[in-house]
Amino acid sequence: MPDSEPAHWRRGADRSLLHTRVFDVRASAFTHPHREGSKEFIVIDAPSWAVVAPVTPSGELVMVRQYRFGAEAVSLELPGGVVEPGENPLVAALRELAEETGYAGREAIELGRVYPNPAIQSNQAHMILIPDVRLATETSWDPDEEIQTSLVPIADVLRAAREGEITHALMLNMLFFLEPWWRDRWPAQAEI
Repeated sequence: MPDSEPAHWRRGADRSLLHTRVFDVRASAFTHPHREGSKEFIVIDAPSWAVVAPVTPSGELVMVRQYRFGAEAVSLELPGGVVEPGENPLVAALRELAEETGYAGREAIELGRVYPNPAIQSNQAHMILIPDVRLATETSWDPDEEIQTSLVPIADVLRAAREGEITHALMLNMLFFLEPWWRDRWPAQAEI
């Protein structure tokens, strides 16, 4: 294993390859600082996302089930969505939670952030905890959304993730960030 950190390549010219309502694809020239010539790499530019862990006062997660076109299946997930340009991820999390489930909370806390796939994607996913949520408003789904909402104890969600019922990688990332917070707040539930 090398002793030094890998080199930081320099980005050069970009070529737009595809523009969609969801993401853009570009070819970017990168040059290694110690090698001759450059090489073109494909990058997907998507907006950042907010993944929301909405926790009720009794320690349940507000979960959603919805059809996912990539997997061609219904997926058990946490709420979340796109962070609009210039929008604070915490504000996006509160907005997405209300739109998808009708639940609301007073505060939003960023537990962490991840690059969904840094090899080819430029965006980040923000892992946002919203504690003490309550049903507060009507849902406001996008035209292509159809969502079933349920309240599930956190211990059951973690068990479902470990047993392979939850397969969305970003949801698994969020549960990784959420579990220590939950264990500190509800140690008796965590021992089950």
